[in-house]
Amino acid sequence: MIDKTDLQILLALQEDGRMSNKEIAARVKLAPSATSERLKKLNERGIIRNIEARLDSVALGYGLVAFIHVRTDELPGTGDAGTELAKIPEALEVYNVAGEDCYLVKVRTKDTESLSVILRDKIGAIESVTSTRTTIVMQSFKETCAIPLTECSVRTNRRQSA
Repeated sequence: MIDKTDLQILLALQEDGRMSNKEIAARVKLAPSATSERLKKLNERGIIRNIEARLDSVALGYGLVAFIHVRTDELPGTGDAGTELAKIPEALEVYNVAGEDCYLVKVRTKDTESLSVILRDKIGAIESVTSTRTTIVMQSFKETCAIPLTECSVRTNRRQSA
């Protein structure tokens, strides 16, 4: 169960993953020890999976984002190509999708030349891949991993037992 205090803790962490336990405790009006215990439980339950730094990809020379639609001839549900696609370092996200394509892959790389290498030497090397279709991002208006947590996300004991 996630209560309103847990939700406030999660919102604080999504805002700033480097926020100290003491700062979170002050924000949610709990003792640091109680906040620490809640954080421990959220981690144990897998609600908090990881806390990582968001790097400036353009400043690091990885300014090109592309979405690659991948078709395969693998049997439905095997997921072998998905596992191989996920091993590609430039692949930020890999989704098994419904529709004409089998997978949707978000990649971030340096330029179109390096994208060509990814398509040819990495994705093209996967045995079951039959074709790809690539969309290059011209401008990004929003990129986030934050989940839109709202009050409706909160479950109370009363609602669960009903």
